[in-house]
Amino acid sequence: MSEKNGVKKWYESEGEKSDVVISTRIRLARNLNGYPFPHLMNADQMREVNEKVRDALTGGNSALRDSFRYIEAEKLSAVELASLTERHLISPEFASHPKGRALLLMNDESVSIMLNEEDHLRIQVMGSGLQLAKAYDIADKIDTLLDETLQFAFDEELGYLTACPTNLGTGMRASVMLHLPASEADGTLRRVAASLDKIGATIRGSYGEGSKSVGSMYQISNQVTLGISEKDVISNLTEITNRMIELEKKCRAGLLESESYQDSIWRALGLLKSARVMSSGEFAELYSALRVGVAEGLVTGMTLGRLSEAYESVQPARLMEINGENMNSAQRDKKRAEILRKAFKDTEIA
Repeated sequence: MSEKNGVKKWYESEGEKSDVVISTRIRLARNLNGYPFPHLMNADQMREVNEKVRDALTGGNSALRDSFRYIEAEKLSAVELASLTERHLISPEFASHPKGRALLLMNDESVSIMLNEEDHLRIQVMGSGLQLAKAYDIADKIDTLLDETLQFAFDEELGYLTACPTNLGTGMRASVMLHLPASEADGTLRRVAASLDKIGATIRGSYGEGSKSVGSMYQISNQVTLGISEKDVISNLTEITNRMIELEKKCRAGLLESESYQDSIWRALGLLKSARVMSSGEFAELYSALRVGVAEGLVTGMTLGRLSEAYESVQPARLMEINGENMNSAQRDKKRAEILRKAFKDTEIA
């Protein structure tokens, strides 16, 4: 288990309905009164916002003072920024323009707060499996704690004021990351995706808007933030997610009857246990098949939590961050295969 300072990362555990739901995320967009939005701020203003939020969360008698690390983005290497992006702790946009930005990161990485991205704060809470209500409760408590000191920009009619009008109101985006290989394979996902916007939701690739799916992983989130309560957003998304789970399980039942698909799981395990070279793209496809095998009890000696841990550890930037930043593609592929052989050495077909 890859634990830093003895702290287990959130993605190393399993949550409710983890056989289909990989993770849950709640994100709150907030801005401070008295400051322009980040794209209009100068360097001094950005620094002031960073310091005010840092002190409000970790200073004085804050109950969270020892739970977070404060990280200045421009002091990070390109590899470190890419690694944070791979783990969904920062956005690609945040990583591409690090100057004047900072990150508050909880030790178990379940909470990350981006400072001076599109808004002054992007409070993000992550959890394994389906736990929208729990993740929102944590985000709400952090939001309330910070608002006591910082005083967020709020309008009685419009709600929380945000840089992008689409986030006005609650300022909240709730999302779930789903593993949908069977729904994807038989076309069910394509048909369902076309109707999601009619009920206030949208489906995107693994890294959000504009991204493609990797390993049959898809992100479903709410679209509407104005004129709807946080409770209603969570209720609506939970209902949609449960319906997607039902569809995926129905499709899986048929898919798993196929000898060719069963064979793809066995082949995936064989390659992961023996390959000497493994690209990230190849691993994503093998991971998808093996995740179904573990979730459905066809593979023993491996849990979904350990599988997620392995997935995170061999992403290109994360792999270099842990094993040396100067690795070229060939070196990464060799190291990835070595890590995966060790991770899956005791794994067998049931």
